[in-house]
Amino acid sequence: MGAMIHARAVDTDPAAEEVQFALLRQTSASYRVRLALSLSETVIGLARRAIRRALDEHSKTEVGLRFVELHYGRDLADALRVHLAGRRG
Repeated sequence: MGAMIHARAVDTDPAAEEVQFALLRQTSASYRVRLALSLSETVIGLARRAIRRALDEHSKTEVGLRFVELHYGRDLADALRVHLAGRRG
């Protein structure tokens, strides 16, 4: 197997970064999964909040559809719009 290439943070001292990596290596896989899921949840929440602020007068559904459009593409958002319209009757 080839050598791993590590991207370095530009705003973190290399010694501090090594300590962070060492601490992460000592944690369990389940802890790292929980951490990754928590970080993902935070990023998704921040993205939704930014969309909600930009679309101040729009419904929660429209905010959600805009999130889907921005992150997964217009085709999926349009298909979801059609699906939701069909459910409303």
